[in-house]
Amino acid sequence: MMNKVANQNITPSVVPEKHKGLTGKRVRKFLVECIAVLLTLVVFGIPFYFILVNAAKDTQESALLNMSWPSSFQLVENMKAVLAAQDGMIIRAFFNSTLITGFSIVLLIILGAMSGYVLQRKVSKASRFFDFLILAGLIIPPAIVPTIWVLDGIGLFKTMPGIILVLVALNLPFTVLLYKGFMATIPREIDEAALIDGCSRFRLFFSIILPLLKPVSATVIVLTAVGIYNDFVNPLYFYPGAKNATIQLTLYNFSSMYNTQWNLLFTNIVLISIPPLVLFIFFNKKIVAGMTAGSVK
Repeated sequence: MMNKVANQNITPSVVPEKHKGLTGKRVRKFLVECIAVLLTLVVFGIPFYFILVNAAKDTQESALLNMSWPSSFQLVENMKAVLAAQDGMIIRAFFNSTLITGFSIVLLIILGAMSGYVLQRKVSKASRFFDFLILAGLIIPPAIVPTIWVLDGIGLFKTMPGIILVLVALNLPFTVLLYKGFMATIPREIDEAALIDGCSRFRLFFSIILPLLKPVSATVIVLTAVGIYNDFVNPLYFYPGAKNATIQLTLYNFSSMYNTQWNLLFTNIVLISIPPLVLFIFFNKKIVAGMTAGSVK
């Protein structure tokens, strides 16, 4: 009887303390999340608001480069002016950037997945050497002049296949690392069962392994597509020419030493930001899964 009474007296005083501790942790977690959201809005929201506001102004108001609301909303007129500038150069640039990005992504997925599969499945003495080459590709910066000399020697300088090969080579090491890490989560028993059933290596990869790589493929699509689409330096060096302009190079249309049309420049930024934003909205749920898969195993 004494033990029951003691337990009854102790229990009510212990449980509320636990609940208080859990409540305090939840409150602190909620405050941290609110602060993170506010910081995100400040860091990303304010610059985006600045661009949108100035894109809707006329030439005189946008030259002030402030965050005040425009006296007359001219975003539609500015978009028409940007699309008509230099005989529709931005439309050609959209077409060029889309083709370059699309073909580069296809090659990166195929080559990166195949390389990651071989490096993860075929462990040998040469594996460390190939891992060193991949890390070297991430660390060593590209050489501009020798690359131009090589492209010119094989007839690919100032051509779309040439710039596609350059972008694929620059993004391939990171892509291989992603696929190799994700490949570790796929059991080897799948390969063995398919080979026992008479499946060839080629069919094994493209019919069984590649469909299982959708999460990391989505990550590769978003990360590399945005990087290739927004690339400014490489098209400037390896794909010069007015007809070969990519979307980022169109920013030169409204910027000069003596006169810069800030309203059209900001409108151009708004237009070229739409495709990456749409791409991120559709694939954002799979980015983290593709990046973290295989990191624990």
